Amino acid sequence: MDADEQLLTWSAKNPAAFETLVVRHSVSLHGYLARRAPAAADDLLSETWLQAFAGRAGFDAGRGTARAWLFGVARNVLAGHWRRSAQDRPDASAPAADSSDPWEAVDQRLDAAACGPLLRDKLAGLPTVERELLLLVAWEELTPTEAAGVVGIPAGTARSRLHRARGRLRTALDSPNSLNFSGEMA
Repeated sequence: MDADEQLLTWSAKNPAAFETLVVRHSVSLHGYLARRAPAAADDLLSETWLQAFAGRAGFDAGRGTARAWLFGVARNVLAGHWRRSAQDRPDASAPAADSSDPWEAVDQRLDAAACGPLLRDKLAGLPTVERELLLLVAWEELTPTEAAGVVGIPAGTARSRLHRARGRLRTALDSPNSLNFSGEMA
């Protein structure tokens, strides 16, 4: 059991120990939330910490790391936000800006802006779990096993889906319609 798991377990009896986890993981959790719901990230982070604190006694180190557990809490908070956003819209047929992963805006945040539209299109075309696994590993720097815990699937299944997602993106980016070395469309 590493330091985070010990702190999380200990915080069930000594709530002050939880503060160290907040300091240690707020930046990465905020980044996760900001990339998916930019306008609501601060509120979602607060809700994530409230829910994590309330549920800290239920943490099971046998099921994964404390970091992965915290990302799982953040993912659940985000899903609740999207559900509420969809319910609050007067016209349920029109998607709200924050009602789902904001794939329309991904290319604005990619360093390689030239391949942004293609990458956005290919990411959007991935099955939801494969896309989430890929982004948890690439953006949030979780291990495949940690990402598996976040999305609630076995680690072997996650590795297989992650491999499949990477292969699909690699094929798409290597296709004749993708970018050439000069950064222009071929």
